[in-house]
Amino acid sequence: MEREKEALIEVRNLTKYFKVGRGKILKAVDGLNFKIYRGETLGLVGESGCGKTTCGKTVMGLYSATSGEVLFHGTDIHSLSKAEKKEFTRKAQIIFQDPYSSLDPRMTVGDIIGEGIDIHGLAHGEKRQERIYELLETVGLNHEHASRFPHEFSGGQRQRIGIARALAIEPEFIVCDEPISALDVSIQAQVVNLLIDLQKKKNLTYLFIAHDLSMVKHISDHVAVMYLGSMVEYTTSSELYEFPLHPYTQALMSSIPIPDPKTERIKRRIPIEGEIPSPINPKPGCKFASRCKYAKDICFREMPEFREVKRGHFVACHEVQRRMEPVPEFSAAEDRSRANET
Repeated sequence: MEREKEALIEVRNLTKYFKVGRGKILKAVDGLNFKIYRGETLGLVGESGCGKTTCGKTVMGLYSATSGEVLFHGTDIHSLSKAEKKEFTRKAQIIFQDPYSSLDPRMTVGDIIGEGIDIHGLAHGEKRQERIYELLETVGLNHEHASRFPHEFSGGQRQRIGIARALAIEPEFIVCDEPISALDVSIQAQVVNLLIDLQKKKNLTYLFIAHDLSMVKHISDHVAVMYLGSMVEYTTSSELYEFPLHPYTQALMSSIPIPDPKTERIKRRIPIEGEIPSPINPKPGCKFASRCKYAKDICFREMPEFREVKRGHFVACHEVQRRMEPVPEFSAAEDRSRANET
């Protein structure tokens, strides 16, 4: 019997709301549920503004949760004491989206990488310097780079410095907040391949946030699709890209470019019409209903439940759930009776 995988991160009914005016609430993250298994990558995708980064920062504890839980090794990180939070930050790190603004321009690369080592007292003197050199080599940079400043590097090199900083205290879990979106296409694959190699060597667990669906497929074991703060679909990467079920996911998948010009020219695209509803005090019902061609009356009245419709495949859509309701199971005697009738 196959051993059940260990969930390093478990998110339960997580919400993060912001007050944006008198009586107005922006529901950036609205009732998320998912697990990230040890040594695996969960890809989190969706349009800009759907709440991906807010989710990542709330999972990291950079934002306090409005409600819900983020369990790390079974303990809710939002209920930790100050000392416990410091210990959590040693086990969980984040790689920020913008490699230009996430590095302090007044600090040398060596000091940037060594800051976490100093805070947690992991090494001193020559051992600290050796650790910094080792990290630079790990991410494809040289010893001499330790004495330079961030402005002396390209975008790809800066992101490598950001990765080295995250690895410095040997974390178990890393939130990768769109780590390739600010990089040239030629550099993106290098950074993603570096993250994959590091994951294999160090048994790292990633939450990989991105809007580049082809890269997400390359790196992720499971993929979650977000729309306006809510999760609309979740399953394995292979299942999602082969059999997307939610209308929003299908539209996203149809937008992925295909390298073959002939295939790309005849490919069927699914356009999404209409404007994105406001996440401030949203209307009842499914948030995608106003842009969905399959929407029925119930979609505008009731929020669909996030439900498992196939083994390990979860979808929040009334129409999909109606189509995929389980077929009634008959006993052997009933099957023989039905066969005789026909």
